Amino acid sequence: MPTRSQFLRTLTLAGAAPLITRRSDAVQMPDRAIRDIGSRLELFVDHYLIERMDGLSLRMHEPVNAGTVLAFDRPWEGAFCGYITVVRYGGRYRMYYRGLPVAGADGSVNETTCCAESDDGVDWRKPDLGLFEVHGTRKNNVVLAGMAPFSHNFSPFFDDGPGVPEQDRWKAVAGTVKSGLVTFASPDGLRWRKLREEPVLRDGAFDSQNVAFRSEHEGCYVCYFRTWTEGGFRGFRTVSRATSADFMNWSAPVHMDFGDAPPEHLYTNQTTPYFRAPHLYIAFPMRFFPGRKVLTPEQARTLGVDPGYAGDCADTVLMTSRGGAKYDRAFMEAFIRPGTDLGNWASRAGMAACGIVPTGPAEISLFKQANYAQPTAHLLRYTLRTDGFASVHAPYDGGELLTTMLRFSGRSLTLNCSTSAAGSLRVELRDDSGTPLPGYSLADCDEIAGDSIERTVTWNGSPDLRRQAGRPVRLRFSMRDADLYSLRFGN
Repeated sequence: MPTRSQFLRTLTLAGAAPLITRRSDAVQMPDRAIRDIGSRLELFVDHYLIERMDGLSLRMHEPVNAGTVLAFDRPWEGAFCGYITVVRYGGRYRMYYRGLPVAGADGSVNETTCCAESDDGVDWRKPDLGLFEVHGTRKNNVVLAGMAPFSHNFSPFFDDGPGVPEQDRWKAVAGTVKSGLVTFASPDGLRWRKLREEPVLRDGAFDSQNVAFRSEHEGCYVCYFRTWTEGGFRGFRTVSRATSADFMNWSAPVHMDFGDAPPEHLYTNQTTPYFRAPHLYIAFPMRFFPGRKVLTPEQARTLGVDPGYAGDCADTVLMTSRGGAKYDRAFMEAFIRPGTDLGNWASRAGMAACGIVPTGPAEISLFKQANYAQPTAHLLRYTLRTDGFASVHAPYDGGELLTTMLRFSGRSLTLNCSTSAAGSLRVELRDDSGTPLPGYSLADCDEIAGDSIERTVTWNGSPDLRRQAGRPVRLRFSMRDADLYSLRFGN
């Protein structure tokens, strides 16, 4: 693997801007800009609101394996099912994925697009849709067939934007380097049509799952897709992005900036707005290690791994973005490790689905493939507490967090936080000079202990912040054996 300087020099010689540089895990991020957060939910998944931490750390949390939700066991599905998208719409859930029983070139005629449905995101069923005859039957869950190469990586989303025609309420992107990226639309997410024959984007490799969505935050459609750092299929697998006002005419692609992170093969990107805070995009890329062989030949044979998929390994990582051409990689460690199941040490078994959905009052779920390229290929569900991707963590000895200067709207402050029985949390409001606001000092704050997704902060028994709304303030948190996941000002 090239060094960072060699990598950046290669890009410079190729005429490209540096894509990836390493960022230290700083505990102080001085920034005099006022963060106008209004009443939106803010998660502690990056340093956006953090000016200083003393004795605290930003900690990524590990998703909990909740078990298998789908076996890819139909004749038109199989060992090479992949590129999964999970969508929540109107209180219901739908999942799309590639069906592929045998390995082949990208965009082969054996590929179909399948779907599964759920009422709660936990229990899934495969509907018999009768739309296409596949493997001699119409009794199947196929929503696209006979349209190679588009079933290779067909990735839909539900467009709930104002003024969208009902026949275009569902949208999708799909395609390979040969076809370019083509747009699709549907009134029901089941019966699809091309919006036009010509591709909307050609400048990309597209040899992975390419995802798109309507960004409420940026006021446009956004597409994240596969490119390579040195162009063509050279260098590292990476991510580029384009935007569109109408889903048909797209901007020139730009390489995503990964800050100071070292170059890594990011096979997928799986970027999606977090449904509780749509200005914040959460991404679960598959971090791929070509040629890194963990399984022995005997283990691979016992598992039934396709011989072409036994010599690599992968895991799942966590990235975030607040729009624009920049990802934040606050955490370099794996978000989901391959684990003790040897089948997940085969190639491409670290592929998470695109999509995060609520599955309980205090629970969110994401999904990841398991045992890729094996007869036992299936899909797992993983859970986190709501907003629980990461937190500001306080050890038993305690510490303090000082936020950047911010401006809010609303009359109270609620926190998503947890403490131990011995732990505690208090909040102070300060002016720009660092002086505690009268009545809102740490001494005035009523101690917070317990575990709650929405805990209202009070000072001397009152949550009222109306007099402070609209004025720049800093928050000072004093924490002990506690985690702070998110905050929101509101009514």
